[in-house]
Amino acid sequence: MASLTNPWLLPLVVLVVAAMATSPNALAARRGGGTNPTAGFEKVELVDGNFRVQSPYNVPESQRFRYRNGVRTFWVYKDDMPFNTATHTNPRTEVKISGHDYSSGVWQFEGYGYVPSGTSGVSVMQIHNQEGAEHSTVLMLHVYDGVLRFYSGAAVEPDIYDRWFRLNVVHDVAASTVAVYVDGQEGFSTSVIPSDSYYFKFGVYMQHHDQSACMESRWTNVTLYTKHYLVF
Repeated sequence: MASLTNPWLLPLVVLVVAAMATSPNALAARRGGGTNPTAGFEKVELVDGNFRVQSPYNVPESQRFRYRNGVRTFWVYKDDMPFNTATHTNPRTEVKISGHDYSSGVWQFEGYGYVPSGTSGVSVMQIHNQEGAEHSTVLMLHVYDGVLRFYSGAAVEPDIYDRWFRLNVVHDVAASTVAVYVDGQEGFSTSVIPSDSYYFKFGVYMQHHDQSACMESRWTNVTLYTKHYLVF
């Protein structure tokens, strides 16, 4: 067995330790110290095909989205086109998690996110209702001037810029409630209007005021969890 006193191994050990210490998970955990929102939940297996990118239809996807070293980077400009010619919605570059729409139980989104300073007037994560529903979403998390908000209202996290954060969003379908955790701390919870089915999205989706010229977010280690009710 090679000894760690070998001078050729020491630089490699230092690099590995430094990489672990600066990973998104480690940086978010350093700020945390709260509860583990995923306790008691079952992890949902996701494959690459579950992550469907939606981006402006008039430019190649590679000009608005990058997936490198496990990190998905999304950006969009305020004068971009919608993601297809049939919609008049605002510009977006997002992932729709497909194949895991749900209509019962308790579901949870977890991801490590990063929003660079200057990004504003944008949704970075949402729980979307089924197509054609009276209301499009039951939850959107917007960023305005460094504050993460529930839509354009209540503040969830006051300082979101330029750091990796762990985001957990829990949706209890039967109770019609959502709860948002940042770095293990519950930042917001509320009742929501129920719909027939739901799915998760994340990335950047321009909103209707205070938009920056360019909007960006980065995500890694995105996972879904679920917990079904016991029937007696």
